[in-house]
Amino acid sequence: MMLFRSFRFGALALLLPLAGSTAFRPLPPAKEPDPQVVAQFGLLNNPALQKFIDVKGQQMAAVSDRASYGYQFTILDSPMINAFAAPDGNVYFTRGIMAHFNNEAQFAGVLGHEIAHITAKHGQKQQTRSTLASGALLLGSILSKRVASVAQPLSQGVGLVFLKYGRDDERESDKLGVAYASKIGYDAAPMADFFLTLQRQEQASGAGGTPTFLSSHPNSADRYTTVKQLAAQAKQNAGGRTLTVNRNSYLRMLEGLPYGDDPRQGFVESNVFYHPELKFQFPVPQGWQHQNSPSQFQMAEPNGKAVQILTLAPGATLEQAGQALAKQLNLNSPQASRTTINSFPALAIQGDQVGQNQQGQQGVTASTLSYIIQDGKTMYALIGLCGPGTLGSYGATFQRTAQGFRRLTDASKLNRQSEKIRIRTAKAGQTLAQALAANGVSSKRYEELAILNGMKTTDKLSAGTLFKVVGK
Repeated sequence: MMLFRSFRFGALALLLPLAGSTAFRPLPPAKEPDPQVVAQFGLLNNPALQKFIDVKGQQMAAVSDRASYGYQFTILDSPMINAFAAPDGNVYFTRGIMAHFNNEAQFAGVLGHEIAHITAKHGQKQQTRSTLASGALLLGSILSKRVASVAQPLSQGVGLVFLKYGRDDERESDKLGVAYASKIGYDAAPMADFFLTLQRQEQASGAGGTPTFLSSHPNSADRYTTVKQLAAQAKQNAGGRTLTVNRNSYLRMLEGLPYGDDPRQGFVESNVFYHPELKFQFPVPQGWQHQNSPSQFQMAEPNGKAVQILTLAPGATLEQAGQALAKQLNLNSPQASRTTINSFPALAIQGDQVGQNQQGQQGVTASTLSYIIQDGKTMYALIGLCGPGTLGSYGATFQRTAQGFRRLTDASKLNRQSEKIRIRTAKAGQTLAQALAANGVSSKRYEELAILNGMKTTDKLSAGTLFKVVGK
């Protein structure tokens, strides 16, 4: 919940549908990152890496088929491995995908691919939206269709769209991406190698519901071969001009980059969510799936029958916050009662959400039990949603979670630091596994680090080879 570092965006603003949605009309050229995207992911504070993507992005945009369109390139503070482009000219890379590139050429290939989606107007032709921060996003298939529709008010306001591309669009973007990367002097072949990294990562993670590059860019078995062939042709067309890869210079830029989740912005351990910066904790229901984001922390019952979401609520008093929440959730005759939760003033709100069901008929779409919890001037909304008439099954769980909200005082949790990428140098004759072992990496993480390095654990490293490890 990195949004909690700044109160620039009110939480309930995220519950509202965006006025004048831009997905269905021509978009002006990008001037700055979409604030809804920033609210969902946060911006990475790394001036050197941001300058790199700015320079390369504008350089590549200048040789693209829509050079004067107007582009903005942004690195988001998310561990997800993803890159995506919006029709307005905004191109986003997560720190997670930047961490998994192993040379500038891989980055350039994916950059070209994303710019190509804009230059070929794939998003505008397609006109489809897929929301990011909702119960529906929350671990994808975990949520049933019913709860996905229940959570729709929470999803509509987030604004960012993952545009789903078909194979024809992907092929066109691969072709243009190779051309653009080659035009600014990069060997596009490593772009194909990065597909293998992505596939290994998906297999290792069990391909959960967390958005990845391959989930919004459907992969196909022939793309690796096709991109290799396109890159070979581009190299031949270069007429002897050297196309660069720039491995070492790229890896050195990654030194100190945060890796994985940032525990300062909240983490789950032993079924408890801890937030060191805001100094609170509460239990996560046993077996429930969960996802943290800059704007909210979400939990979902494993069969998709209920969700519980923590976010910020506006208002100077509990009553103001409660009224705003009831209005935004469109509750019919909500019942509110004052209470105290571990010395925090609180308000419990129960009611049925009304709206259009999946059949397009007006009626009850969800049963809700939510809590507004006051911590000084800050109001937290802990929103519980379940299917109509099922509060008897899930109300007690919603209540236990809320009653477990308490001040975080454990120093070991308060001082938890994120892991960071560290660049090391191999000695002659070491395999990657031996090099990792020599740098104190647990054998349990060899495969994870092999994927991060785009290698196999058995690969032999020559003396002086740079490679990544992770540590505090």
